Amino acid sequence: MSESSPVVQRVEDIEYESVDAADGLEKGVLVDEERGAPNFAIRRFTLAPGAEVPKHTNEVEHEQYVLEGEYVVGIDDEEHAVSSGDSLLIPAGTVHWYRNEGNEEGAFICAVPNGDDAIELVE
Repeated sequence: MSESSPVVQRVEDIEYESVDAADGLEKGVLVDEERGAPNFAIRRFTLAPGAEVPKHTNEVEHEQYVLEGEYVVGIDDEEHAVSSGDSLLIPAGTVHWYRNEGNEEGAFICAVPNGDDAIELVE
């Protein structure tokens, strides 16, 4: 039996903040350890038209689900055009990046294990 309690996070209560690593990328935390989730965090990201997220790695794996828009995700040395309904697994330590070449905002859900999710930029 879990020690955590159920949580309902209302859309109007989600605060979005700019992500320092890239102009045009914003993050809203839907569920995480601070909100009672003992194992995983779920976040919603938006990627503005023309935005680019530089090559980077994260200390934890990322599972992502594309909600809207079309954009490019680079993983290792390969680029993938993704759109609504696509899903991705980005293993911990994998070099990846994003680029929105379209005229519409892209949005995706990202689930990660709780813990340090430090971004390390790759030159």
